[in-house]
Amino acid sequence: MEREAEVREQAIRLLARREHSVRELAFKLTRRGVPEELAEAVIARLAQEGLQSDARYAESWVRHRVEQGYGPLRIRAELRERGVADAVAGPALAEVERQIDWADLARQVWARRFGVAPADLRERARQQRYLERRGFAAGHIRQVMSAAAQPD
Repeated sequence: MEREAEVREQAIRLLARREHSVRELAFKLTRRGVPEELAEAVIARLAQEGLQSDARYAESWVRHRVEQGYGPLRIRAELRERGVADAVAGPALAEVERQIDWADLARQVWARRFGVAPADLRERARQQRYLERRGFAAGHIRQVMSAAAQPD
């Protein structure tokens, strides 16, 4: 029982710094020598008490990555990597989509990185690949590139 209280304290300290997904929290605890079964039990109890939530984690992660200029495809993939189910990630992304225009964010990211229209097809392809890596959909990228090609 003492060991469980110790593990709970470790988990709460981690959660006090920032939100963690179940997978992240379990990984960090087991890396510190906590048996997997004990880590899972403690995390399940914390989730029941509302101290750990994948939904809160997803909301926090989405906001953070949007502020850094990442698109919806990359954000969704990163949440999957961190063990957040699509059913949980979907509402977090949907909430942000009501507030943000992904094409406009892609344009801002493009302008910050490049700022000038591509001089040739090779440069255009390079700029498109950059936006793809940032997680923007093909439609968003087309909008940015066609707007860049238009003289003001």
